[in-house]
Amino acid sequence: MKLIYFAWVRERVGKAEEELDLPAEVRTVRDLLVWLKGQGDGYEAALEHPEAIRVAINQEHSRHDEPLAGAREIALFPPMTGG
Repeated sequence: MKLIYFAWVRERVGKAEEELDLPAEVRTVRDLLVWLKGQGDGYEAALEHPEAIRVAINQEHSRHDEPLAGAREIALFPPMTGG
């Protein structure tokens, strides 16, 4: 599965994107964020407050309880602000 990171999530993780094989127990967006947080210091820093992370599955905004089945691409980005 392709994961893409944006803005300060990318800066903290230390890469713009990566291909990962997720374990079977990672079934939802929430599961993914919890699992990623345990993958190293950069991920832990980026996902310190997972509830603040916005997620898109196959380029469509998704909730944290959304299942990952059938996902080809998941994008993680910080909350958007106006300006």
